[in-house]
Amino acid sequence: MCHEIYRQLPSVSAAVLYRTSHAQRQASPHTISSYRDTFRLLLRFAYKRLHKPPDHLAFEDINAPLVTAFLNDLEKTRAISARTRNLRLTAIRSFFRYAAFEAPAYSAQIQRVLSMPGKRYDRRLIHFLTRPEVKALLAAPDKRTWCGRRDHALLRLGVETGLRVSEMTGLTREDVTLGTGAHIDVVGKGRKQRVTPFSKQTAAILKAWMKEPRIPNSDALFPSIRGGHLSPDAVQRLLKKYTTQAARGCPSLRKKRVTPHVLRHTAAMELLQAGVDPFNIALWMGHESLQTTQMYPDASLEMKEKILARVGPHDGKPVRYRPDGKLATFQGSLAIKTMPIRAT
Repeated sequence: MCHEIYRQLPSVSAAVLYRTSHAQRQASPHTISSYRDTFRLLLRFAYKRLHKPPDHLAFEDINAPLVTAFLNDLEKTRAISARTRNLRLTAIRSFFRYAAFEAPAYSAQIQRVLSMPGKRYDRRLIHFLTRPEVKALLAAPDKRTWCGRRDHALLRLGVETGLRVSEMTGLTREDVTLGTGAHIDVVGKGRKQRVTPFSKQTAAILKAWMKEPRIPNSDALFPSIRGGHLSPDAVQRLLKKYTTQAARGCPSLRKKRVTPHVLRHTAAMELLQAGVDPFNIALWMGHESLQTTQMYPDASLEMKEKILARVGPHDGKPVRYRPDGKLATFQGSLAIKTMPIRAT
């Protein structure tokens, strides 16, 4: 049965993921979209490596060596982080857990995939943008064009609200409330619904954007040229383009890899530097626990400098270096020579 499933991977990958993730595990649409993107990339890699179209793939073709090569290729060609690599592996494991019940004859192959470990990584300090960098980035889109006005509104909303890229691309016009109490209504990670306000300036930009001629049959707040929702990859590409343009006037951007998640970190850091306590930042960002929010104080050098200023310095005076005398220098240069021991 599972052999036949894999012979229909293009259609079944979505159907099976919907069945196992939505119907059984009650996964959110964001999780299903993530799994869908993983299998799209996997099928493309399998075609390039095995020279087999998805319709002709057999179950035994998708083995542990192929999955490992696929994940390594993602790191090399798409420069994904270890976290994203592990997320792709999680999607593949979910499919193979389903296959374990449907095709026990392939249990050895399935177990090799399920036993693949996630990649370990160092927990580095988060990256975020400063106010001058944000200003330069928002000024990069050409507001004389339709795409430029769309991108400017998208970046402005992302920096101010800290929405995840999946939340941003999934927004519809109905999710926006303008006027008094302007806000965005989203259902984010873990199916948690939250309401995030934005400033009057951003409300004016969104109001002007929503008056633009609509693409027929499109309800996306930030649609693509064809009318569908922008993909996360599309947002990353346009962000890379505008970062390169903004770096001409703001050289510090040349040293930073700006991603949609960096915009999210930037929003949280601005809240922190404005004096908002971590508990309210967690509510704003939709974090599951305060431990996630703790990474922002860890990365704030400005906050640590303020803490240091409150602590009195220790007693003591600087000592001036004085070189040793000639005799001490000569003694330090002497090496102890040992005589070789002869065998008897």
